Amino acid sequence: MKNRINPELKETLELFPPLDLDNVEATRKAMAESAEAFPIPIDESVAISNRMVPGPEDNPFVRVRIYEPKKKRETLPGLLWIHGGGYVLGNPEGDDVLCQRFVKEANCVVVSVDYRLAPEHRYPAAIEDCYAVLKWFSEHAAEELGVDSSRIGVGGQSAGGGLTAALALLARDRKGPNLCFQMPLYPMIDDRNQTPSSLEITGHMIWNHDLNQKGWTMYLDGKNGTEDVSQYAAPARATDLSSLPYTYTCIGQLDPFRDETLEYVTRLCRAGVDVEFHLYPGCYHGFEGVAPTAAISQRAISEYVNAVKYVLHHAQPVGNSAG
Repeated sequence: MKNRINPELKETLELFPPLDLDNVEATRKAMAESAEAFPIPIDESVAISNRMVPGPEDNPFVRVRIYEPKKKRETLPGLLWIHGGGYVLGNPEGDDVLCQRFVKEANCVVVSVDYRLAPEHRYPAAIEDCYAVLKWFSEHAAEELGVDSSRIGVGGQSAGGGLTAALALLARDRKGPNLCFQMPLYPMIDDRNQTPSSLEITGHMIWNHDLNQKGWTMYLDGKNGTEDVSQYAAPARATDLSSLPYTYTCIGQLDPFRDETLEYVTRLCRAGVDVEFHLYPGCYHGFEGVAPTAAISQRAISEYVNAVKYVLHHAQPVGNSAG
């Protein structure tokens, strides 16, 4: 397996410590300390602010991190961004560089969700936080954010990609805000963890079968792999993918989520959803974040940033109907 990794990515992987999900608190602390040691560069043309917005009934307020141009000359489209971390790690600040890039290159306003994490807050806490923020974003878009409410998309990586796919389903089925775009990047969408790629990817590959099992177990309180799992927790279980918005996604060929993503893309196509999909050989999970200077990483990031730019400014929103 190691000999199949892109040489530029392999070099970085060896410097990246394996994730420890048996000690979530210690891992979160180590990630926070690492982030403090390497301050994120702030672009002079982008304004970044934090705000508390109304949440679901069991969580009255959700923190969001808003990225917008300092000088707005027109009403812009919006992107709701959902960070990754296996449903148990991460925060909006970890995507500061990427979200600023969306603002500058895709000419949009980004609202990033600081959703509740497992195991302290299991499903449906995270997806309900995201839905509450989407409603707030849509209802306050024009007046407070200078955003066209008919041109809002949602995107995220890994668990954020899973929440993106789940949110698109939830917005459709609750007849909530109409999304014009969804971008679930290498999404974590199948709790059963039994696809050929999930079984194939073991060892230190950023994310693997063992870590995936632990993440899902914490998120679903041990119900993963049983029949008692909602499609809004694991979107691979959805039986109806019709009436979903224009979709962009990508995956590395050495990612445990490869096969669930391939199946999801195929089923979206069969359901009549417009899809753009990229498979990157030699790439492990989250490769472009781990090794951002690698040539294939720069290509992947450029392609999905350009997808945000194109779709938010051109695609037509899909009217929601009950699924």
